[in-house]
Amino acid sequence: MISYGNFMMADDLPTHGRYVYTPITARANYDWPGGRRLAVYVGLNLEHFAFGNGLGAALVPAQSQPDVLNYAWRDYGNRVGVWRLLELFDNLSLPLGVLVNTAIYDYCPEVMDAFRARGDEIIAHGHTNSEHQGEMSEDVERRLLDGCARRIAREEGMEPAGWLSPWISESALTPDLLRERGYRYTLNWCHDDQPTRFSTRSGQLWSIPYPQEINDIPAVVARLASGALFADMIVDTYDEMIEQSVAEPLVMGIALHPYIVGQPHRLRHLRRALGHIVADGRAWLTRPVDIVDYLDVSQPF
Repeated sequence: MISYGNFMMADDLPTHGRYVYTPITARANYDWPGGRRLAVYVGLNLEHFAFGNGLGAALVPAQSQPDVLNYAWRDYGNRVGVWRLLELFDNLSLPLGVLVNTAIYDYCPEVMDAFRARGDEIIAHGHTNSEHQGEMSEDVERRLLDGCARRIAREEGMEPAGWLSPWISESALTPDLLRERGYRYTLNWCHDDQPTRFSTRSGQLWSIPYPQEINDIPAVVARLASGALFADMIVDTYDEMIEQSVAEPLVMGIALHPYIVGQPHRLRHLRRALGHIVADGRAWLTRPVDIVDYLDVSQPF
């Protein structure tokens, strides 16, 4: 114990034990495919919510249930916004990592048909964003990870490589359970601009950087950024990271939700931001699974 007057503090703080601290300036130097230094991926969240109960992002403070206003606002994304975004992604020839609640397969299978036709990566994102994964018991959480993997395999012909928890909600065992079920990477952690090897009780699990800054829920819903400001954030982050990547290879993720950026006034600005990245041409435009595949084969560190 350390004494600060009358206050006693333990010598060591609790830690997660998943990785050790290493400064980004003192790591292995390597290139992404084609000699590129910045990998950029778009993570598109496809989510479905329970009507009349459970969690959900809110356009306005939640009403008594059934909260029709906020439920309908989110449902706009699956009915309209996602189709506008698909047109944008097709026009820019952008590959995607599609983070899917498996409830989407039952609610609007036409949406998944469209992404399957594009050859996008399908990433497990729980069954619904109406629930918190971190509150589950080990057995219930294990069943969730298994059930989502099985459903995606049934629909897509292969199991997902990656996982993003609904609401980034983890238990203390989530990385262990992911590795044991056969997932190869997690997107839950925003602690770095490079992939990180996580330790689990049964081997290595990759952590691929997933943004909480360049993410439309924290930016638009929580911090009330306009569509123009969010687009500027994307452009400024890209321009800064492409310069930073001269010294270190980096990963930039862009996290989007159709019910937010699929709104017309935000879509127009998003088109500008993504068009800037594509036109610049210096980044590796990719998917999270391609990053993991490259690291597993090349073993750069």
